Amino acid sequence: MVANPGVDAPAEFTAAVASMHAARLRAEVFCEDMPAPQRIAPYASALSADVTVDDDEVATGRLILLHDPAGNEAWGNGTFRCVAYARAEIDLDLVADPLVGSVGWSWLTEALESHGAAYVAASGTVTRVATESFGGMASEEGTAQLEVRASWTPTMDATFNITAHVEAWAELLCTAAGLPPVPEGVATLPNRRGQRG
Repeated sequence: MVANPGVDAPAEFTAAVASMHAARLRAEVFCEDMPAPQRIAPYASALSADVTVDDDEVATGRLILLHDPAGNEAWGNGTFRCVAYARAEIDLDLVADPLVGSVGWSWLTEALESHGAAYVAASGTVTRVATESFGGMASEEGTAQLEVRASWTPTMDATFNITAHVEAWAELLCTAAGLPPVPEGVATLPNRRGQRG
């Protein structure tokens, strides 16, 4: 959970990490803790997630919460920063679509807005990757993937709540994987953090 385990974590970071674990995710999303990077910020916590449909993994991602009590100018002078990664298979013909990058970015910003996850200083990239097979593998069909790499500074309230940001990231994964949105008024199931199957 903490990049520097020998140092006591500030209360605001501990509260933010607890709120990460309070996120309610769709049943298709398996989410668990993962080791956080140790040199980017004094404190860090990280989650990984896979989206599975009919036993097929259709998307994967990571979300890292960074905390620097001194603040960081590159973070819009915030003390927290979310760093997200999402990768999903897409139709091969979408790779050539000139709008797919901006659409992929809009999936993130719309998910943040729909979950009420206030933020500033967002930045990132959307990458399209196409794979073709040759020689002894020429009979295999081509594949394509979309990758979204992003970071943003959450606008923190007095409760240091990151729940909405985790839920928005999970929605990004599901949207990239082509899952239909959950209808309004339908509750999501508790996530299966720590359990497979």
